[in-house]
Amino acid sequence: QVQLVQSGGGLVQAGGSLRLSCTASGSIFIANTRGWYRQAPGKQRELVAAITSIGTTNYADSVKGRFTISRDNAKNTVYLQMNSLKPEDTAVYYCNLVIYAPGETNDYWGQGTQVTVSS
Repeated sequence: QVQLVQSGGGLVQAGGSLRLSCTASGSIFIANTRGWYRQAPGKQRELVAAITSIGTTNYADSVKGRFTISRDNAKNTVYLQMNSLKPEDTAVYYCNLVIYAPGETNDYWGQGTQVTVSS
């Protein structure tokens, strides 16, 4: 049983910063990808950033240069440092874990964290 627990988020003014964390517990194979998604009201969930087990990163164009994803494999934790926040970054942010086990791929989600950026 894998569980993801998120922390961080909240209300910040435009131009400010926030840091999200997501810690995984349970049976986690080394081969996995961690990611952050977000969903704004009335919109589909979208990928914000992802990082593989070897540290390869991928970012949505809208957050490149402002957000940084990182991971601490010893702590099974992934972080999202969000700088220069904009009102359009307002959304519920979800962490994601994809585990590549022999013969199968499993997908897990955190509980979601509200990020609100005021103008």
